[in-house]
Amino acid sequence: MAIKDLSLAAKKTVDGFMSGINKSNVKGAGLEFSQYRSYQPGDDLRWLDWKMYARSDRYYIRESEMETSISIRFLIDASRSMLHEDNGISKIDYAKYMAAALAYLAQSQGDAIGLYVFKQGGLFSLASRKDAQHLTRFFYQLQNIQPSGKFTEAIHYKHIFTGEHKRELLVFITDMYEQDKEITKLLEVLSSLKHDIIVFHLMGENELALNYGNYAAVQDLETGEKISINARETKKLYEEKLQQYLSEVRMSLLDKHIYYRLVSMAEPLDKSLRDFLTQRQKNFV
Repeated sequence: MAIKDLSLAAKKTVDGFMSGINKSNVKGAGLEFSQYRSYQPGDDLRWLDWKMYARSDRYYIRESEMETSISIRFLIDASRSMLHEDNGISKIDYAKYMAAALAYLAQSQGDAIGLYVFKQGGLFSLASRKDAQHLTRFFYQLQNIQPSGKFTEAIHYKHIFTGEHKRELLVFITDMYEQDKEITKLLEVLSSLKHDIIVFHLMGENELALNYGNYAAVQDLETGEKISINARETKKLYEEKLQQYLSEVRMSLLDKHIYYRLVSMAEPLDKSLRDFLTQRQKNFV
């Protein structure tokens, strides 16, 4: 994340975490992996991998070729709470690098990518396309996100997500901080549209461990409200309430058939993505 150029950082990140995942190729249907299997009578001959045949003198089907490309829309929470920092890294920066890496991976697979940014005052949208120039536009818009205000009341934008493609994957990167269930309402709407949804819930290690050094108060970045804290006295209660909250969020999303993953910003981005993709691969086996 020391690399400021998002396109270069995305390539470095993808190359890094992909090198640690077997020898599989990446496949094009929603950030999964390709694998080879032996040809079976009745398989479509168009999906035979002739390079594998030349090397092994055996017929193999490359399963990635059996799936069509899809539209992957990246939804970014750009409310002011995403400016929260931990060890000098803000949530919005972590979100940008995560989206950039996944978009680079998706585009290299032939998937269409789009960008949707939620912040107070409106919704920015960059419609899904899959050409190389579009990836450059994606990086540019992603780089220039400036969080402000509260999360957009997204219920008014339902028509944008009705989708024109047969398959759509929505990747939502957020801190799940909401004032009036606005994020919950958005996810309910998207779930009702039968989209495949992935939620990355970003939290700083200082939030997870109630570790704010010698500070005696914390401030709500969206409302300005200040709350006094005494980590030594309240740490146990805080941890109990936090685990209860995280469990409720997770179960609520799973009930809507939404994939949920908590991401600590203390974890290196390439490890977070490698673990996620490995788990996602297992879910589709």
